[in-house]
Amino acid sequence: MSDDNRSTVEITLLGRSFVIACPPDQEAGLQRAARYLDRALQGVQTHSPTMATEKVALMTALNISHELLQARDENQAREAQLERLDQRLARALGNATPSS
Repeated sequence: MSDDNRSTVEITLLGRSFVIACPPDQEAGLQRAARYLDRALQGVQTHSPTMATEKVALMTALNISHELLQARDENQAREAQLERLDQRLARALGNATPSS
């Protein structure tokens, strides 16, 4: 991808500004992700104000990874449940006899 297809977005994490390159159509998503990350970082830092910034970042990454994996597990469980319901519905419809 050429640099012509990139724009820059300024984000703030823990009071520090960063300029990030991204495709123009993903700027809003990047800003949303940065706001989420900043809130998460601030939450960890609030609970442990003496913790080094690197450790705050690692703990936050671990927390977000845990959230992601939980969401994936829940999604897989819902998909499995929908598949079971779909199979039951297909069996029920297959056993239904047309009325004469």
